Amino acid sequence: MPQSFSDIRIHVVFTTLERRPYMDELRKQERVHAFLGGICKQLACPATVVGGVADHVHLLASLNRTTTVADLVRDLKRASSTWAKQHIHHEFSWQAGYGAFSVSPLDANSVIQYIANQADHHKVLSFQDEFREILRQHGLEWDERYIWD
Repeated sequence: MPQSFSDIRIHVVFTTLERRPYMDELRKQERVHAFLGGICKQLACPATVVGGVADHVHLLASLNRTTTVADLVRDLKRASSTWAKQHIHHEFSWQAGYGAFSVSPLDANSVIQYIANQADHHKVLSFQDEFREILRQHGLEWDERYIWD
């Protein structure tokens, strides 16, 4: 009987709409991160780590063999936005776009540490500068007119 295998790890980044600091307290961040991790588990795309700060999240998840990146992000945003409107802030909303970056097994631990240390990164680095650096590391080009919403 044929078998199929996959090991696809994805680093996903997205912000709140207009980078509003809806998760301005650690308790709110922890609740949103836990909720996102739970959705990943329900979608059979378990998250290794979820982190972030007041206005954006990072997560490292393993895609299952049938879920696309677009489907994962759509489902994460849809469910968490509905939940967060009730539990975090009544105007809570995510931005339309996102970043999704492949992660090799050899780099997974450094990405996990990076995500876990988001609060420290953002003491000296804005979200925009952080995201630009991630794009550069992956050799991607962007247009500043369209990247920020």
